[in-house]
Amino acid sequence: MSIVVEVSDLHKSYGSVRAVSGVSFTIKEGEIFGMVGPNGAGKTTIIECVEGLRRPDRGTVRVLGLDPQRDGYELRRRIGIQLQEAALPPRLKVGEALDLFGSFYPRRVDGKALAEQLGLGGKWNTPFDKLSGGQKRRLFIALALINDPELVFLDEPTTGLDPQARRALWDLIRGIRSRGKTIFLTTHYMEEAERLCDRVAIINSGKIVALDTPENLIRSLGAEQRVVFSAEGHWDVALLRQVPGVTRVERIGERVVVYGKGEGMVGGVVGLLERAGVPFRDLRTEQPSLEDVFLALTGREMRD
Repeated sequence: MSIVVEVSDLHKSYGSVRAVSGVSFTIKEGEIFGMVGPNGAGKTTIIECVEGLRRPDRGTVRVLGLDPQRDGYELRRRIGIQLQEAALPPRLKVGEALDLFGSFYPRRVDGKALAEQLGLGGKWNTPFDKLSGGQKRRLFIALALINDPELVFLDEPTTGLDPQARRALWDLIRGIRSRGKTIFLTTHYMEEAERLCDRVAIINSGKIVALDTPENLIRSLGAEQRVVFSAEGHWDVALLRQVPGVTRVERIGERVVVYGKGEGMVGGVVGLLERAGVPFRDLRTEQPSLEDVFLALTGREMRD
């Protein structure tokens, strides 16, 4: 499998602010590569340097074997970009937008067929300002695909969408990859990265703090699983600490959360509750997720 993107020792500063500091990674042909990080971590700067929209201070970037700065014209014919924020003239119709953007390239796919594939076939003559949020996102992805690119950049493609529209776009992104495209995805949604990406880079303060498959990142954390249930009445939650593998117990009103490790922990908790005669309901288990890894590596404080 060939390397589509190769970034080595990338640095970028804005005045005294160091946005990216020594970032290196590769993206393989045919994979969905995800990049996640807190606000201000450097994600957008990194992806813009790879796209050729921003010039690095130091380091090397190669995309499809090309230098994004020196070979920008040739590179833009072979990539597609969906920007984090974009807009079109309100009265511009879907079909007109696809025809216009397609005219920029010597090679293009059929706009009507692409619109049908992305669920916009019935909106061909609809003005941009009459589209829903999800339809606008699909249109911008269509514009990124109109030149049949080898590599597609999706910068936070589902931000602001409702859960139904977000899931529909996930299916769309998987469909893009199934057609042989390589995808570089940034997102704020950890579930999105976990569901879609073959590998994920976690960025914090301009550096990659972890890079692996979602499964390996979760496994490396060694995080505790959780048993969550509700129980009424007065009883001693400290009893649950007797269960092998339990590390701590939290109780807020009727809700109880038991943290621990080990295959037998869930059965041990249930068995103890039954022996102690504690009536419980709504019991469920929660496995560690990519969000747990993200918070462990980047912290929980809010950032602007």
